[in-house]
This record gives sequence, structure tokens and C-alpha cells, in this order.
Amino acid sequence: MTTGALLKRFYERSIESPEAFWEEQAALIHWEHPFERVLDYSKPPFARWFPGGRTNLCHNAVDRHLAERGEQTALAYVSTETGFEHNYSYRELHAEVNRFAAILQRLHVRRGERVIIYMPMIPEAVFAMLACARIGAVHSVVFGGFASHSLATRIDDARPALLVTADAGMRGGKPVCYKPLVDEACRLAKHPPQHVLIVNRGLDPSMARVPKRDLDYAEQRSAVGDAQVPVAWLDATEPSYILYTSGTTGKPKGVQRDTGGYAVALAASMRHIFCGNPGEAMFTTSDIGWVVGHSYIVYGPLIHGMTTVMYEGLPIRPDPGIWWQLVERHRVSVMFSSPTAIRVLKKQDPEYLKRHDVSSLRTLFLAGEPLDEPTARWISDGLSVPVVDNYWQTETGWPILSAMPGVEETPRKFGSPSFPVYGYNVQLLDENTGVPVPPGQKGVLGIVPPLPPGCLSTIWGDDARFVSTYFSLFRNRMVYSSFDWGIRDEDGYYFILGRTDDVINVAGHRLGTREIEEAISSHANVAEVAVVGVEDALKGQVPVAFVVAKSALDPADAAACGALEREVMDTVDRKLGPIARPARVHAVGLLPKTRSGKLLRRSIQALAEGRDPGDLTTLDDATALEQIRAALARRPG
Repeated sequence: MTTGALLKRFYERSIESPEAFWEEQAALIHWEHPFERVLDYSKPPFARWFPGGRTNLCHNAVDRHLAERGEQTALAYVSTETGFEHNYSYRELHAEVNRFAAILQRLHVRRGERVIIYMPMIPEAVFAMLACARIGAVHSVVFGGFASHSLATRIDDARPALLVTADAGMRGGKPVCYKPLVDEACRLAKHPPQHVLIVNRGLDPSMARVPKRDLDYAEQRSAVGDAQVPVAWLDATEPSYILYTSGTTGKPKGVQRDTGGYAVALAASMRHIFCGNPGEAMFTTSDIGWVVGHSYIVYGPLIHGMTTVMYEGLPIRPDPGIWWQLVERHRVSVMFSSPTAIRVLKKQDPEYLKRHDVSSLRTLFLAGEPLDEPTARWISDGLSVPVVDNYWQTETGWPILSAMPGVEETPRKFGSPSFPVYGYNVQLLDENTGVPVPPGQKGVLGIVPPLPPGCLSTIWGDDARFVSTYFSLFRNRMVYSSFDWGIRDEDGYYFILGRTDDVINVAGHRLGTREIEEAISSHANVAEVAVVGVEDALKGQVPVAFVVAKSALDPADAAACGALEREVMDTVDRKLGPIARPARVHAVGLLPKTRSGKLLRRSIQALAEGRDPGDLTTLDDATALEQIRAALARRPG
């Protein structure tokens, strides 16, 4: 690795002496009781970090700052959708979290029980997360864009004691009603929660309550008054939350995060990677339904004593300068966004980048999908701010590859997330042999365990799936597979090339093609379907579906095919939500398969992207690929 000498020593020590290294990082958080050992790796690949130590995420994010910075803004909330703004000091945030924790206790939510949070970007969502952490309940935030069927599958897997929601979110000035989706999810679920707690924003006047089940947050908040709820001191290895991510099967995986290791990892990342200072502001443009929102809207900045800016709205409304207005107003020093969002802004008048004073901004971090050089150069030059590309996953909770300016400034290459981060023993491996590949050769990005603190400890309720999913790619060695292709240049810089499996990356959101296929298959007139991820200039990838209809359908009949496309898209909207909607649905008479019946998804994807479909010696019927070509030619995407 061609890095600075200081960074090289820092990284190598984290790999060669992990226990000594992480013991030092653990001093960045508060421990109510010291840990007995740094790492228990007696059952590979399960890593238990800081066992015996007792701590609490809420205490580290809120309570411990009260003496020194109680009046500092902890949460700066802005909604351009409703026009509501409010700054909550650490003391005010502490009071609101205590009230929410008292409500949880009033509803008999106990330590270790699950609470699903299905919320828009509103302060109460943050209160709910921190309140769960305070009492030792396990929160599972579900992105508010997911449809009832997706929410129901998560309810049945987590079996929550309580579901917290709102009457509606807002997007583009229009209400998105949540309550009917929750009602339908509870009807579909085999194990619905006993209570649904509703934050009524007054956006859905027609909202109806289910007697005895549905409770009003404002009424409950009034009932508990200024209650004080003591912190529950948890063992470092106890779960803090579940966050569901798409898999190659139709069943989402519940990524389970611990408590102590996660707190330590985030505290260290704020110092070594993101380089914020206590008292400064951090603006992360994600949603709390995604891992970036968990780590760098809620827990990371607050653990570090910063102000976190929470935004409900679009990056181009009321105008494409709104983000930079927020940077100016809150004197933001660290900003975290995605390449897709920057590409959206790139289509706007560049003058919006100059209308506001962004001199407080030191660094813009981007992650979610591969960052192309033109986009990186455009935003870096436009803001006169350095861009740091970083790569990570829901599973890891914090960056795997990144520059680490808090350790040492290193030159950056556009399009590369730089180097492996401390604690991650990263190797690029041959997909067949598991042997490390030389510089310049493509390999699967793997991590030699134990995984560092902050990464998933297992899959909720399914240890066997944790091992089989992430550590079984190679027969002869146990290595965590990222399921991403990567390449390393002669200078040691890494580049991410895309997925090795059937998960696609749409604007930073991972979607399982199998989930989308299952939703489409539920349409009464779909006999077979194949969904592939196709390269897209704005979103990185988009899902594209190829369907074989049950009824006789001429693929050349534009009207009939268009009607089927609209129906299929509506079906996906109902089952999974608009986020999973295919960009195109092509009708074909036959799907390309091997003689053993396996769908040739990579060949379909290659054709959709205008590439060579590759080795077709196992193809059962050559006319199938011709049908794909013809469909693409008839209806270019």
C-alpha cells in the first residue's frame, strides 16, 4: 500500500495488534463498567468485542454531553416540505428522549424487545431510536418508502412489541400517507405488534385509528410529563438494533449490531475519518431508514458532541441551493452525501453552488455507489472543497475503504475510495481459488476475520445464515465476502467495480433482484421473470425486468406490452414500494437459460448495457437472447 508512513503504521498496528489498538479506541466512549477483554473470538467467525463491559449508546450520544455542552444545539431539524424548523439543544434532546423512553415503558416495552420505527425524517424518529437505546430495547428502522408487504416481512422477522409511525411523510410538497400502509402490513403480518404509536403531523385528515391498538404520541407524551428514565447499562455484546438489507433470496436479512463495538467504531471514525470537532455541525443527507442515517445522522455525530443537521426535503426544492443554504446557516464543517444526489445537482444551474457562504465546509464525503470522476471533479471544483469517496455496507456500519485525513492526509484519486480502513484486513481474492490477486487484476473484495468493532455480529435469529451468506464463498478459507468486485492499482488505491451477486445498487440503496422478481411473479399474467441491474448515468444502476406472459402476447404489440408494463410496475409499487420499481419492463416470449434451467442473468444484463453477452456454450435456446435483443431494440431505455 503506497500511503504516508504514519497512516501505514497506524493501519498495520490495527491488523497486527488488534486488541491493543481497539483498547485504545475504546477510551473514546464512556464505560459504566470496564470490559473484561477486548475480543472474544473463540467461535469464528463470530466476534464479540469488549465482552463484560457495560455501556449505553444513548448515554454516550446525549447524557455525557450535558455538563459540558448542554445548551449547544444537538439536533438542527429543517423541513422544507412543511416549513417547520427547530433546534434542539443537548438538554432539550435529553428531555425528549426521556419522555419517549417513559412512553415505551408505559407501553410495557422491555429490554431486548424490538420496536419497529417506520417514520419520515422528523425529530420524533431520532427520539424513538435514542429512547430504545436508553432502555435497552432493540430498534429496527424501516425506510418509509417500503410498501406494506415489505414492512410485514420485517414485522414477522423482528416480532416487535411496538411499531412507531406517523400519519404521513412529505415528498415534493405532497403527503405520503404511512398509516394505511401500516394498517395493511399489520393485516398481512402473522405476528403484528400489540400497539402502534402514531405521530400525527396533521397531514392526513382522513386517518383512522384502530381501537385499543393505535395510540397518539402527543397524548402519550403529555401523560408522561417530564419523566426521567434511568439508562439501562448493557453488556457491550447486547444487540442495539436490527437493520434489514436485501439478499439474494426473497427474505431480507436482519443485520444485527452490537452496542459497545458500534459505539467505539463510530467514535473512532468521527476522529480518524470524518474529522469533525465537538461543537461543530455535520450534515448527512441520507434517511434514517438506511445505515448511513443510523451511523452519521444519529449516533456518530452525537457521540462526538457535534450538531447533527436533519433534513426533510429534496435537494432541489425550493431551489437547488437549499443544501448550501443549510451549510451556511448552520456553519457545517463536515457533509456526507451520495454520488446520485450530486449528479442530480449537476443538472442544475452551477450558480447555485456560489450563492451561499460554504467556507465553514472542510470536507464533502460521498458514498453509496461508485463515484465517477466527472461528478467528483464538478462538485469539488464548484464548492472549492475536497471530496472523500468512501466505501462500506449496511453490514459493516462504517467505512471499509476511505482516506483517513484524521490520521494523515494522503493524495486522493478521483473514482477511488483510497485505502483499507484500520481494523479491516482487506484482500482482493480470486473468485474460484480465494487466492489474493496481484495489482491490476479484478478480485472479490474480502475481509479476513475477525471483523472489526461496529460490524454486524450476526443475522437476527439466524446464526447459520450469517455464516453461509458471508463466510462460505471459498471452501478452503473463512473470509467475509463483500460480494463486490474490486481492483487495486500499483499505488495501493482501490476501485470498486460492481456486484458479484444478484443484488443491485440503486442510488445507494441495495435491492435484491430476487425480491423484485417475486413481487412481479405475483402478477396474474406473469409466467416467468428475470430482473437485472442495468448501468444508469444518474442512479448507478436501475432494475430492468424481462417477463414472459401467461396469455398469448405479441412482444411487438406496443399497446399490449405497455399495458403489461404499467400493471407490473403497479404490482411492484404495492409489494415493495416505488423504490424497487423497474425502470423498464420488457415482454419476451422466452428467457435465456442454460440446459440445466439456470437463468443467464449476466448475459441479459450485458445485452441491456450494450456489452458482449459472453460465453453462451451452455445456452439452451439461442432464440431467447435474440428476443432480448429485439425487445431492447423496440423499446430503448
